[in-house]
Amino acid sequence: MMDKKKYRDLLRLSCSILFTIVYVPHLLLFFLSRNKKLIESDVRVLRTKLSVRLNTIFGLLYFLHNNPYFRVIFYHRIGPIRSLMIEWYRPGFSSFIISKSTIIGADFNLVHPYSTIINADHIGKNFNFRHCTTLGNKLNDNKRPFIGDNVTLGASVTIIGDIKIGDNVIIGAGAVVTKDIQENSIAVGNPAKVIKTIN
Repeated sequence: MMDKKKYRDLLRLSCSILFTIVYVPHLLLFFLSRNKKLIESDVRVLRTKLSVRLNTIFGLLYFLHNNPYFRVIFYHRIGPIRSLMIEWYRPGFSSFIISKSTIIGADFNLVHPYSTIINADHIGKNFNFRHCTTLGNKLNDNKRPFIGDNVTLGASVTIIGDIKIGDNVIIGAGAVVTKDIQENSIAVGNPAKVIKTIN
């Protein structure tokens, strides 16, 4: 007997294939994008959460059709000019906002980024975050956070200003980060403090 999750994923895949014509411009821009490898890495991360096996193209089609959060990062990856041509008729999720000038590394892991604003200077590879995340500048001074590789943020984390988060850092839910956090650390609280070093 097929489990419900697999049945759901197969049904969603079928709908994605049925509506392939809608995503022809997206697929074309994917193949033309200089960030094609980064988009492939985003698809690869999300595919691990499915109960069906998909190659890159079917995975891309699946997430373009079924995941409005993924469409936000897809439009960011292909660039502002190209996204303007297609975003209007298949928009992403309106409460998930990524600054066009933010540089984002590979394996961007969208858990459930409802009500999230990403306005960092740089985000490294393997970034994991949850809903109500805010990364940005203060007082319109354009000094924004720099996030290293392999960083995980819990829900409702706020990181504002000219702050550096090192590699391999975990920041607990509800934390407000006001100072740099060194690599290989776990930080929690408001203001956030390092409570443990990861070996």
